[in-house]
Amino acid sequence: MPHDPSFIVAIVMICTGGWLINNWIRAKHGYALEDEWGGKTERKDTAQSRAESERLKAENRELHGKVEAMQDRLVVLEKIVTDRGYTLAQEIEALRDERTADHGTGVPLGIEKKERV
Repeated sequence: MPHDPSFIVAIVMICTGGWLINNWIRAKHGYALEDEWGGKTERKDTAQSRAESERLKAENRELHGKVEAMQDRLVVLEKIVTDRGYTLAQEIEALRDERTADHGTGVPLGIEKKERV
């Protein structure tokens, strides 16, 4: 009775193909690769990516600090604008009153009316 090893070969090929596809997907997305014994193999460029990661983290902290400072300034400006003692309309009217008191007619253009002869 001859034994046909094709079934065993097919199972080994399917398992090997699955392992290759798994590692290809992991490599594509930057994960550590599995070796044939189930251990993990780090990528060779991890030192560069770690340095880049640290640089990005430092930049993120710096930008986060700037955003917090801007938010604090925005809160102060909102308090100024919404303060009950601060009325924009009254200040505009005060400027208009000041201008009309100085010039009498509003905006001075330096144009005199000439009489027709």
